[in-house]
Amino acid sequence: MEILEGILLNIIHLLFPLTLYLIYQTYIKNMDIKERGLILDITLFSSLYCCIKYGVRIGTLFPMALLNIPLLISYFKGRKISQIIISIALIIYYNAVLNIDVWFLVSEYLVYFIIYGYYSGIRKRRYLHLINVFIGVKSFFLSFEMFLFIRPESSYISNIFEILFVMFIYTIFSCSILYFLHKGESNIELNNTFHELEKEKTLRKALFKMTHEIKNPIAVCKGYLDMIDSSDRVKVDKYVSIIKSEIDRTVTMMDDFLDFTKIKIDKNEIDLYLLLEDTIDSVRPLFKKNHIKTCVNIPDDEVYMMADYNRLKQVLINVFKNAIEAQVKNRKMVLEIDASCRNNEACIKIKDNGMGIDNENLQKIGEMFYTTKVKGTGLGVSLSKEIVTLHGGNMKYSSKKNKWTLVTITLPITE
Repeated sequence: MEILEGILLNIIHLLFPLTLYLIYQTYIKNMDIKERGLILDITLFSSLYCCIKYGVRIGTLFPMALLNIPLLISYFKGRKISQIIISIALIIYYNAVLNIDVWFLVSEYLVYFIIYGYYSGIRKRRYLHLINVFIGVKSFFLSFEMFLFIRPESSYISNIFEILFVMFIYTIFSCSILYFLHKGESNIELNNTFHELEKEKTLRKALFKMTHEIKNPIAVCKGYLDMIDSSDRVKVDKYVSIIKSEIDRTVTMMDDFLDFTKIKIDKNEIDLYLLLEDTIDSVRPLFKKNHIKTCVNIPDDEVYMMADYNRLKQVLINVFKNAIEAQVKNRKMVLEIDASCRNNEACIKIKDNGMGIDNENLQKIGEMFYTTKVKGTGLGVSLSKEIVTLHGGNMKYSSKKNKWTLVTITLPITE
């Protein structure tokens, strides 16, 4: 019971900074990639410090099983600064506390770095291999550390038993914490994307309503222009002043709304297939909740292009959301997602077997404020098409009423 309590206390020390990191991400929605990486680095340093400073020492179990988890997270997230600093800190700690030879420790952490260098170019879906290999390497080095440095006087059976126990704890809690972090970040990104979608729709709907406000000063200007008598200099000066004031007011309103509604694209080199996989992972809880079966066909290749990661993710989530809303009662929804690349052009096809769209509505889909939904604004598809167009691509809809709908997105890729 004492061992279990000690393990739980150490896990709390590890998770507390990570939980604060996720809470911070939830409230700071506009954090850029560099800022997020810096906060994650600080979080990992804090987790390691809390474990070393306040962690409960349970034989060799505590330092060998749990202190490596922040390092594993830094490799999993590709944080090179954290990898180096945490590795150095662990080498110093293990040498000072457990009397393990420094050069033996340096060799161990160099092996981790080499493994990461190999796996860093591999797709995210294979990162589970990275975790398994890291655990295997830790088991290998831990065997030597136990017999040569930590407990050389203990029996063979006793050391083997403790090694197995340590690696069991390390495996269970490292996978659990990585899963907790991954799911937390995925849910935050999904909620932020939905928030941005709703924000874009609301702003554009407000712009539509603003046209009524613009009509008023224009009508005033037209009225005074009709009443102007060029022979009456006093009235001309008075009316021109009023007309100028109304025009200035109109221009100011238009400038204010344009600042809110313009779409900004921040292009960086991204892996398009990895983006697609990330987006599918983000909305998978919605698929599960709505009992939607997904058939995903994404090649293992890496397809790079200059694009705005968040904007394209916004487009994909909007397509998936529309597919969910098109689900027909008493019919098993099947969503087919297919990706391919040919002639420097990537093609993503998303097909559902929902209610479909008739020919008349299909011709109008994508028009601003046109929608067949009761509570829709008609801005989602229009916004998505505009984003794809700004990337030099094309977004096409085809459908058969009560049968299926197919969305085809084509995008240029980097040669």
